[in-house]
Amino acid sequence: MKKSEWSDKQLEELLRHMPKIQDDRNPRDIYQNLPIRKTKPKPKQWLVPGLATVAALLIFFILIPKLMVGPQYSEDNASQEKSSVERDIQTADKNSTIALKKDDTSSKARTFSGADKTQTLKTAIYDDEVGKGKVLTYWIPDPQIQILVPVSTIIHDSNERTWLELFNENMVNLKEQEWGLSEFYPLNASLKLDNKNKAIIVDLPLNHQYGQGSATETNFINLLQKDISSNSKLKKIKFSTNGEPGIELGNYGHQEEVSIQQQKNHAFFFYYSEGNEIPFLVPSIEKYKDIKMAVEDMKKDQPTLGLKSSLLPALPIDEVSIKEKTLIVSMKEDTNLQDDQPTINAYESLLLTAKEFGLEKVLITNPPIKNIGPFDLSKENKVPLAPNQRTLQ
Repeated sequence: MKKSEWSDKQLEELLRHMPKIQDDRNPRDIYQNLPIRKTKPKPKQWLVPGLATVAALLIFFILIPKLMVGPQYSEDNASQEKSSVERDIQTADKNSTIALKKDDTSSKARTFSGADKTQTLKTAIYDDEVGKGKVLTYWIPDPQIQILVPVSTIIHDSNERTWLELFNENMVNLKEQEWGLSEFYPLNASLKLDNKNKAIIVDLPLNHQYGQGSATETNFINLLQKDISSNSKLKKIKFSTNGEPGIELGNYGHQEEVSIQQQKNHAFFFYYSEGNEIPFLVPSIEKYKDIKMAVEDMKKDQPTLGLKSSLLPALPIDEVSIKEKTLIVSMKEDTNLQDDQPTINAYESLLLTAKEFGLEKVLITNPPIKNIGPFDLSKENKVPLAPNQRTLQ
């Protein structure tokens, strides 16, 4: 028998267009009156055609109800089925889009947190990244109000406003809670430039909270000094309260002005805030006589302040020396240096510490590997402009 060239879809379409069949007989009567062609089965092969006959009858009975319903029902049913399929496709597409968005967000989170081992990140800001932007640094207390953490950002401003105007505008965008730091900004004060006296005028309202307790007073004064010294070369803060000269602070008494001194000769340590795997690089409270003493202390934790060693175990330095404006570093023998995020953080702490002592570059004389992330250890690397880069928008 020649094999039919009709596809299943074509057969189904043909059956749909057949005329309406009306038959009131009982299906059992139809079955009993069906003509069955009797053939002599081959020995031991009678079962195969018997099964084929039963299958044909079952198909026939399945098709009878559809043949008896008529074309109108078929068209309506087809329309409903099409609508149902379209809804299913739309639902599946929506679910797929949501899943892709979740996966994309998760991927970004892994990259930032350092969980993605294939990508490593610089955390400081370097001069080749700034372009025409301005770098701003805000000093934010940790939740225990023990240390001040510098957080830096790059602001692109087409209006060429002063650093203080940008500083005032963007302090409302700081994400202290997200970063695991204390909510301190925006300051409950007005900051204005006094170009004539090369000073910053800090005017506070009568009900300001910065005189409530010695820790609050000390942090407020230190924070202002660090904010201004990190972003300008101004040397003086002039205080006023509701426009009247001076402020009243419990421990400091009546203050009308405070001098600003550049913050130098500190060592950088790791501070791990809650919920963040990449540490902040934070300068020590203590000032050091020379960089050799600073590097030695960077190999130890400072548990009373919640600071961790920034050099060990990732960057086991043996000796340091200075040649002109470059810090010369030698590693311990048989050092196994890893190209990973902790080692980048350790190397950046060294770069930032070198900057504290007026140095411009760092050179490792015997690096075990050529590269750590974006840093080429076979040559000198410039110190950063500012630590702990974060985006505010």
